[in-house]
Amino acid sequence: MLIGIMSDTHDNLPLIEKAVNRLNQEKVDLVLHAGDFTSPFVMAKFKALNCKLVGVFGNNDGDHELLRKKCSEAGNCEIRGRFAEVDAEGFKIALLHGDETELLNALTSRECFDTVISGHVHVTDSKSNGKTLIVNPGELCGYLTGKATFALLDTVKREAKIIEL
Repeated sequence: MLIGIMSDTHDNLPLIEKAVNRLNQEKVDLVLHAGDFTSPFVMAKFKALNCKLVGVFGNNDGDHELLRKKCSEAGNCEIRGRFAEVDAEGFKIALLHGDETELLNALTSRECFDTVISGHVHVTDSKSNGKTLIVNPGELCGYLTGKATFALLDTVKREAKIIEL
């Protein structure tokens, strides 16, 4: 299974649109968003995805109810709260924003998930801790680093590749 991973979109509509187009070209089966959508109006850009999007809230997501409503209106999208456990054809994924560092550290050190995905720090990372792959796709918005990035996770190969737009 091929999974697209993004985080920290922070209302950057042109880059969200560019990422959605690229994810559709890659024929991903699922997209995971590790939070900081920021404003509800961004959800309309995710309607163009050819697959489902599962997301969590980040520390900059304000109006949770309106974000959920706009996500639901997109039709292919759900936001599960501050944490989501995703089963991708038997591949267990923990999805969180990452601003709760104690929780993030507990999830990555216990090796009870195949992958732990987080964002928040706006820096790309892909490493292993025992059997757990830890992935941070960096920032899609490109505001802090000047690089708009997301990741592609291949669950069969158990590896993630960072993609720069």
